[in-house]
Amino acid sequence: MDIILRNVKKKDFPVLKSLAKSLGFEIIEEQEKPYDPEFVKEILEAEKSIKEGKGTRMTMEELKQLCR
Repeated sequence: MDIILRNVKKKDFPVLKSLAKSLGFEIIEEQEKPYDPEFVKEILEAEKSIKEGKGTRMTMEELKQLCR
């Protein structure tokens, strides 16, 4: 049987880990990566280029026309 604990607070994790270990449970830790590193890199580069003035300004009307 598998048991998955989610949203465990950092301060509670050592206690749960110790308890599981003392009962002879196998402990498997998986850390989720919320975003693909390539995606994060792309976003950060885009923000940098905007700060450097390489972005394009558009009015709301221009944006509406673009979305049609």
